[in-house]
Amino acid sequence: MRSSLPSFEPGASGPDVFFLAADVGGTHARVGLGRTVQAASGDSPVELLHGEVFACAQWPGLGELLADFVARLADTPWGAEVSIQACVLACAGYVQEDQVVNRNLPWPVSISALRQRLGIERLTVINDFEALAHAVPYVKPWDMRPLMTGDGSAGGLASGTIVVMGPGTGLGCAAVLPGSAGPQVLPTEAAHVSLAPGTAREIDILRLLAGDRDHVPVENALSGPGLLKLYRAISTLRGESPVLDTPAAVTGAALEQRSEAAIEALSTFCALLGSFAADLAALYGAHGGILLAGGILPRIESFLQQSDFKKRFLNKGVLAPFLERVPVHLIDHGDLGVLGAACWLERELRRE
Repeated sequence: MRSSLPSFEPGASGPDVFFLAADVGGTHARVGLGRTVQAASGDSPVELLHGEVFACAQWPGLGELLADFVARLADTPWGAEVSIQACVLACAGYVQEDQVVNRNLPWPVSISALRQRLGIERLTVINDFEALAHAVPYVKPWDMRPLMTGDGSAGGLASGTIVVMGPGTGLGCAAVLPGSAGPQVLPTEAAHVSLAPGTAREIDILRLLAGDRDHVPVENALSGPGLLKLYRAISTLRGESPVLDTPAAVTGAALEQRSEAAIEALSTFCALLGSFAADLAALYGAHGGILLAGGILPRIESFLQQSDFKKRFLNKGVLAPFLERVPVHLIDHGDLGVLGAACWLERELRRE
């Protein structure tokens, strides 16, 4: 299954470097053809020419998915002139030797095998939220929907460090640090921080999530699979048998108020998200703000606005006055991961 992203007519300026940029998640992969351009200050240094969205489960491997995208570039306006010189893949997880380590991807990923399959020697893998963070300088105020405006942020982001985070198939997080030579991006594995309950009920939930383990990562609650785990634990605590078997089913039942257990699960999810977002704001000194992305939040936006997210975000004792000044906004992940990966690659090329 494929769906198209917007394509753009070839520009008047000549191409610099053609490349592939992809944002590969556990459910979907967004792939784009781009090129570097001479940009004015504040504008993106890359131009995305063509892109598509793929359902990962319908492909035997990432190599086959990318090869299909490349093969069909012949049908685009750039087919005759494209010579792809580099590729950057934004994936959740981390690189260990030749492998991408991520239990949420539907297939193993070997970097050397991808290079051989695509015939592109310059192929690099970066963290998916590291890529998203590289797109932050090009996020416009009208692309953000305020959850908490903060004091003095003029309805957008403020000056200072910005944290980008979001739940999807997993939980991603990166920080954007201001610097004299331009913003610096710090990728993190914050998803593996221990889950910290904030109420007696959440302590009971944590016991069930832990089972016989002594570590429960926050991702086990703040992700699509985590939402399902919350629902199952809450059903057990309520003395009920869980009947919903997917994160989407839990979300739907909560939004339509068809299941008290689902409503409690989604409410708990939002409350834990508020606590964790505040933890990250405190850890990184996120005076600039928090951007919430990921595949789940756009669907539950209205629910999130009415939840305990704000209450739990500010429930940090003496840090509450600082957190009151931190703007929190929702953004649609969309093509920003592809754009950010492309911007990362352009920056690396410029450094050579």
